[in-house]
Amino acid sequence: MPLGNPQATVDHAQNIIELERVSFSYGAQTVLENVDLAVHRGDYLGIVGGNGAGKTTLIKIVLGLLKPTSGAVRLFGHDIASFKDWSRIGYVPQKATNFDANFPATVLEAVLMGRYGRRGLFRFLTREDKDLARLALEQVGLWPQRGRLIGDLSGGQQQRVFIARALAGGPDALILDEPTVGVESGVAGEFYALLKRLNEELRLTVVLVTHDIDRMAHQAMHVACVDKTIFYHRSVDEYFRKTHAEAHPHDHPAPVSGSAGGGGR
Repeated sequence: MPLGNPQATVDHAQNIIELERVSFSYGAQTVLENVDLAVHRGDYLGIVGGNGAGKTTLIKIVLGLLKPTSGAVRLFGHDIASFKDWSRIGYVPQKATNFDANFPATVLEAVLMGRYGRRGLFRFLTREDKDLARLALEQVGLWPQRGRLIGDLSGGQQQRVFIARALAGGPDALILDEPTVGVESGVAGEFYALLKRLNEELRLTVVLVTHDIDRMAHQAMHVACVDKTIFYHRSVDEYFRKTHAEAHPHDHPAPVSGSAGGGGR
């Protein structure tokens, strides 16, 4: 997992994730309708929307956990039906910290599990695997805690362990679904700063589903707003200029009608 340029570079010519007119229904209930989305290599995309807007369903479709009712999904240029290299996508699910606190695994053991996506189950792990697990824990600041049981950590530390487990697989993209749910509010800012650093230093593509729009806005490059379809997908700066203009219309001069230079009476 080589370090890249400290300043993340978005390659707009290369799509890691592509959705084209994707729809999904649970029976008669339409959850997503005609969704178009492209995530470029090196991007940091925040996906926002209300409860029931379809954000988690969208992520599950990208991960191949749900099959769309219609439309096309491509990962790294390949149709998802033929895509096999799932280790290129790291995933931290919603409420990942809701696990059996008595599960007797150390931090290092949990992170090493992330290497089995590369090695395959029932394969012996190598020195390289252990070195990559160490690197992942160093990247999230938890190498000193490697010998502790996961259940003894705080919620924020536990979530960082799950990020390290995903990083240990050497992914090109990291997808997180509401990662700060259950995390102490005081450390949520540090958590988002960690994601930003991983995006910049590793040139890791990050896709983050969140309700925490304010914190996300200080970290992400782009935002996609979902309500059955994606009705907005622009830079974070454009998003906040637009929402500010709609909330405070009188802060902006009214458009001038008529021809320029006409005299008043």
